[in-house]
Amino acid sequence: MRIFLLLFIGGFAGLALADDNAEIIRKSMERSQLGAKIEFIKPSKMPGLYTVGLEGGRVLYASADGGFFLHGRLYQATDGGTINLTDQQEREGIARSIAGLDESDMIVFPADDEKAVVTVFTDTTCPFCHKLHEEMEDLNEAGITVRYLAYPRQGLKSDAFDTMVAVWCSKDRRKEFSRAMDDNRIKAPACDNPVKQQYLLGQQIGLQGTPTLIFEDGSVVSGYQPVSVISKMVESLKDGG
Repeated sequence: MRIFLLLFIGGFAGLALADDNAEIIRKSMERSQLGAKIEFIKPSKMPGLYTVGLEGGRVLYASADGGFFLHGRLYQATDGGTINLTDQQEREGIARSIAGLDESDMIVFPADDEKAVVTVFTDTTCPFCHKLHEEMEDLNEAGITVRYLAYPRQGLKSDAFDTMVAVWCSKDRRKEFSRAMDDNRIKAPACDNPVKQQYLLGQQIGLQGTPTLIFEDGSVVSGYQPVSVISKMVESLKDGG
């Protein structure tokens, strides 16, 4: 009984120490004005190193005293090979961020026989976004529902931003989005819209361009991919690959 009690007390002290370190790291980041919202701070699998989860799903690492921060990949060596812990944690964080969005703020092209959902950050002025959209019928026939989020890659003061706001403020978003993808000028009364928030989320996730595809497990694929490749990716995820 005494050994159990000592183990319990020791474990509790370890948790308290972790909580203390997390608070130290949080305060250090706030003083450093890194400009990122922190979602969580917890010990990593590497002794003495803490994982800092940021809004949007990205992670940093910090020393226990909050004096050092590291952005990079953390790998764990196992008998079966190496595990990329950073990619694993970032996929989970990105999946949570996307799952927390309201689908009514997206433009959705649903598959009748849905097998998978792919969320796509898109830009109406992006040629490869146009190419992907031209294959929507084939994507839907393959059982893939596509949900669009706005990412005007030239920023919040660009023509693409204004066009996407007009699309999102239209009564028939899907129709007007397809018209915008055919280079038509879209007009609609101003309204409350999620375009800016979606753009900022894309930046938090670390988008490199458009289109960017987000799969249900949080995997991120940048750039145009043909239907056959997207289908293979979906099947691989279902098989645990």
